[in-house]
Amino acid sequence: MARRPPPPVSGSPDEVEAQFYEALQRGDLERLMAVWADDDEIVCVHPGGPRVVGAAAIRASFEAMLARGGIAVVPDQVHRLAWSGGALHHLVERLLVPGEGGGMQEAWVVTSNVYVRTPQGWRLAAHHASPGALLQPPPGALEAPSTLH
Repeated sequence: MARRPPPPVSGSPDEVEAQFYEALQRGDLERLMAVWADDDEIVCVHPGGPRVVGAAAIRASFEAMLARGGIAVVPDQVHRLAWSGGALHHLVERLLVPGEGGGMQEAWVVTSNVYVRTPQGWRLAAHHASPGALLQPPPGALEAPSTLH
């Protein structure tokens, strides 16, 4: 049976982000790659991993991650910064991961997603995920003041 191509990516950066996380949850590599910009310089950094540049390398990294199926990940605490032709979303991903004794526990990943407007619509250009904590942070603990100095 031939595999159907994923539906076209469309919408705002928020909608593209929703499609990205839905693809991760379902383990749908084709749909996941459809949200990325068609550019040699797209970049992905997985928690604790190296910088992965280019569509082929990013695809291979997600293919390995999704080899056993989807990932129980939910975007949380999303903050948005937008400008003409671009958008930055910084957020915390909540994941369910195997815990001690065979049960599941929540883990947190601090993430930045950069979106660019392309001739095909909004696309993901960079996904950078840094290790967070295994326990839920207290409310506001991952929030930073908007003024640094």
